[in-house]
Amino acid sequence: MPNQEPKKRSNKSPIVLAVCIVVLAVGAGLAVWAQNRSAGPDTAGNPAVPEDDSASYIVTEVPSGAPESVAPEGPAAVETAAPLPEEMRGMWISYLEWLKNDISTEEKLREVVQRMFGECRDMGLNTVIVQVRPFSDAFYPSEYFPWSHHLTDEQGEDPGYDPLAVMVEEAHAHGLRFEAWVNPYRIDLDGGDLGPGELSDDNPAVLHPEWVREVEESGVWYDPGIPEVQQLIVDGVREIAEKYDVDGIHIDDYFYPAFTAEQIEDGEDVAFDEDTYAQYGEGQDLAAWRRENVNTLVRSCYDAIKQVDPEISFGISPQGNNDNNYNQQYSDVKLWMETPGYVDYVMPQLYWGFNYRLQNGSDRYAFGNITAEWAGYPRHESVRLYAGLGAYRIEEGDGGDNDQAEWESGHNLADMAEHLRGVDGFTGFALFRYEVLYGRDASDLAEDEIAALTEMLGGPPAAQSTPQSSSDTT
Repeated sequence: MPNQEPKKRSNKSPIVLAVCIVVLAVGAGLAVWAQNRSAGPDTAGNPAVPEDDSASYIVTEVPSGAPESVAPEGPAAVETAAPLPEEMRGMWISYLEWLKNDISTEEKLREVVQRMFGECRDMGLNTVIVQVRPFSDAFYPSEYFPWSHHLTDEQGEDPGYDPLAVMVEEAHAHGLRFEAWVNPYRIDLDGGDLGPGELSDDNPAVLHPEWVREVEESGVWYDPGIPEVQQLIVDGVREIAEKYDVDGIHIDDYFYPAFTAEQIEDGEDVAFDEDTYAQYGEGQDLAAWRRENVNTLVRSCYDAIKQVDPEISFGISPQGNNDNNYNQQYSDVKLWMETPGYVDYVMPQLYWGFNYRLQNGSDRYAFGNITAEWAGYPRHESVRLYAGLGAYRIEEGDGGDNDQAEWESGHNLADMAEHLRGVDGFTGFALFRYEVLYGRDASDLAEDEIAALTEMLGGPPAAQSTPQSSSDTT
């Protein structure tokens, strides 16, 4: 209903909660037993392929000093989220999708998402990952962030309905899991008309200009080292989990902004947060301090989500080049993978083809090699590994110093999804992104890729277990 407040999740009794935790723990153990199962310069030379490709590379013991994996005590939801599927089959739907669709009213948005979610279901997908907070704003009424300008052309203006409530309801009605995709620190872009441009008076960036940093060619960012900024992001994540029947919350690779080589040479990367570092760094190495800031945010988001509902998944999609994650984004993804209490899954963006080559001849990022590299990282049994696939590469190619014919085959994405099934450790994928496959300007090859994926996935999951439709999500 327009203007209706979304329902908050209510508490279960402590006894029921305790029983649920025990059941979940036993179920998770049985599930594990039953299974038994953008690239930078290549300085390593060869992919980190495990010598024994039969090894699972799963850590089964919690490293000394690691955070506890048990969810903190707190309110639990009456309606638990749909768990992560045996095989993730996802589709990213970003804020860019709305630019060519009229979503000015609830009825118009409902019509759009019914079409989108129906197409995703018919392909055989089971999860939609929808961006609901792209620029320190929101596609839902929020206590912390203003309305997104992509709804009304003006940030902070109420569209008169709750888009997130509509999207969650329709996703469940189509048998799909719904993950709310959040961009934590980005406030605006540097130029162009995709970002908000003018921020609303109630934007946290306006209310707290001391939290804000500008980076030329990158945009406007919150400073990740400020504790109040971290708390803002955590509160925003908790708000989504409490108010909506989402099945997961998803963060992409935007943590610290990336700086160009020229900016680094000029010291702009150090200047970005030098005052914050002086206040909170406590003598740590700058890079290590920045990584701990990101670790703290990730761990705190995980804890906040699990307090609401332990079944709501929390996943992150870092860059496929893990050197960039560690040295530019200050994201210690390997730590998150091998230590419980950070994430439920990691989904690196592996947007290169099977034949990808750098100009120096390196094939480290060729799809077969980079999937083996990620599968070879130590990983705790509670953390799943998925792959982000670059649907936007269709016909355009991956920019490698190699023949691009595979991206004109009409079945490269299906080949990649099938390849993942043979890589021990990977259990699914997501496609980036909806518009390049189904939009008005989609490549002529998109229809062939859709057909190949549909055949490979077996079409709509009519006979398999899917989330129950929900008509009471607001």
